[in-house]
Amino acid sequence: MLRPFDNYFDRLNEPVKGCLLALKDFISGFDDAITQEWKYSMPFFYHKGKMLCYFHTHKKTGEPYIGFVDGGLLDFPELVQEKRARMKILPINPEADIDLALVESILKASLDLRK
Repeated sequence: MLRPFDNYFDRLNEPVKGCLLALKDFISGFDDAITQEWKYSMPFFYHKGKMLCYFHTHKKTGEPYIGFVDGGLLDFPELVQEKRARMKILPINPEADIDLALVESILKASLDLRK
């Protein structure tokens, strides 16, 4: 039986499914202290027991995104805050190549905030 975290991806349609599965592997492999958790009915990534980021779908556009928990403290023009106080999101176009260098830079900056 699949964990709710894994089951989330099985319910998705392509190309969103493949895109988020690739990002899941990338984020999980970014640091040994990153773990996968199921929280608020979404796949979350924790770092040393603290929330780091999560996957969700934008209600208006239907586009998937990575939500960065401490995104409000990050300064990347690609991150969107909208009406969120603490979080910022990185919209992901599942039809295009993923900018892994950007995701890596944001993850690194997010982890640096914890030091």
